[in-house]
Amino acid sequence: MGRALARSLAFGAVGGLVFQFIGMPLAWMLGPLTANLIVSATGVDVRIPEPLREVFLGVLGLVLGSQVTPQLAERVLDWPLSAMLLLLGVAVSTAAAAAWYRRCGFDSVSAWFASAPGAMTAMILMGEKCGGDPRRIAVAQSLRVVLVIMILPPLFWFYEGASSDEVAAAVDRELSSPWLLLVLPLLLPLGRRLRLPTPSLLTPLLFAGVLSGFGIASLSLPDWGMNLMLWVLGCAIGSRFRGLSSARLWRYLGEAFVATLVALAVLAGFAELIHRLVDVPRDVALLALAPGGIGEMAILAVALDLDPVFVAFHHLLRMVALMLFAPFWARWLLRRLDQ
Repeated sequence: MGRALARSLAFGAVGGLVFQFIGMPLAWMLGPLTANLIVSATGVDVRIPEPLREVFLGVLGLVLGSQVTPQLAERVLDWPLSAMLLLLGVAVSTAAAAAWYRRCGFDSVSAWFASAPGAMTAMILMGEKCGGDPRRIAVAQSLRVVLVIMILPPLFWFYEGASSDEVAAAVDRELSSPWLLLVLPLLLPLGRRLRLPTPSLLTPLLFAGVLSGFGIASLSLPDWGMNLMLWVLGCAIGSRFRGLSSARLWRYLGEAFVATLVALAVLAGFAELIHRLVDVPRDVALLALAPGGIGEMAILAVALDLDPVFVAFHHLLRMVALMLFAPFWARWLLRRLDQ
């Protein structure tokens, strides 16, 4: 495990330096992610231990919760409309992506659960229970998250016409309230005991949100701290695909690429509605609806300084809605298979 971790971080560092040298946005996340994805496809054993990933997700949760301000309550009244559009967009985009996966040879159960944008672990388990292929569901879910992370930042930079240096300067941060990091060893097991979804992210987020909302304390990381967090989490995402042959990985990647573009195109339409009806910037609305995981989208929101609280709220709502609705959908699929 130690050598696999060292290899993952080393390849990630090379990827980060290369992406930074060529001026790519989010270099210290996309670079390590891409490097680990490539080397894992060639059979190299790279991995980030789950406890280490959870610690850095916890740091992200503290940073994200620290974005809550007393003025946030004034904006919450506008969110029910965007929440309704989010849920409608999730339903339409899932159906569209599932139709594509069916054309790729997926059975109907695997296609639907591979296309549901969020609550990955629950979707894999429910899909398997209904007779789907858990490996194909897991790979499709994971690749969608990776592709969303790799597509959106360059798209935002191109759309806004800003260089990565200009944006980095605009969101330059200084270290504040670092003592909050000392509370993580208490928060992480508490979240698991409370059985919160994504506990390593949400427990620190809620804790920091309360403190920041009342003006008590808020965590802010300097550039090097943000890059360190992005480096480790990028390596963790990219190293998920060890064990897949390169030929099979690239085939799955092609299928997932089309499914992700279809889902993004549908959700971009709903994001435009949110932009016009709720007066939210287009990039913030699209990131709030993007079919990625809550942790990964929170990373992008914080790193890109795109209203992290609005983004996290909508992704949390989507994840909760999927976990509530999926069991009923699973029962319907089981009855359909029994007929």
